Amino acid sequence: MRTLLFSLMLLLPFQANTSPSGTPTPSKVPPPSGGATEEADIGLKLLKVRRIFVESFGDDNISKQLQSMVINFLSESKRFIVTENKEKADAVLKGSALEKTSQELHAIGEGTAAGAHSSIEDSQASTETINDARIAVRIVDSDGDVIWTTTQESKGAKYKGSTADVADKIVKQLLRDLEKLTKKPSQTTDPEKKPL
Repeated sequence: MRTLLFSLMLLLPFQANTSPSGTPTPSKVPPPSGGATEEADIGLKLLKVRRIFVESFGDDNISKQLQSMVINFLSESKRFIVTENKEKADAVLKGSALEKTSQELHAIGEGTAAGAHSSIEDSQASTETINDARIAVRIVDSDGDVIWTTTQESKGAKYKGSTADVADKIVKQLLRDLEKLTKKPSQTTDPEKKPL
């Protein structure tokens, strides 16, 4: 009798966590990590940013130039108010910039046969200077949370140098990501509609 009573006592806690079918009840299963909800929260925080402060990218000329260009492109976007008062900003854009200059050697050679064993070679060499700009930025909200980040690089565009091109790419990427966020809540799944 004692053995039966002891067995029943051991089973009671187990049965309290199971349904009549013997499967664990949902309330006792730990909730999944909040990955999707955290991502949605971060997206909402980014959508709320209107006034932005652009922090210094560094003291060298390239960093100062990139910071100025990012400020310019943000202002031109009409999506943000760029402020110089950090206390009034909804978020801070922080970044680090790098510009590297390299030389590429281009050689063109032509050979002409002059005789049985001799040839005349004509060659030309030219050197091209290539500027490569790279920038990594992040937007940090007033709570200190990183709500957006990107890294862009450029060797220059057709009508602008690498510095202007990479600053433009940063702002365009930010605007594209904001546009995706605004479209997400309005998309509804229609069971009648099939994907193409």
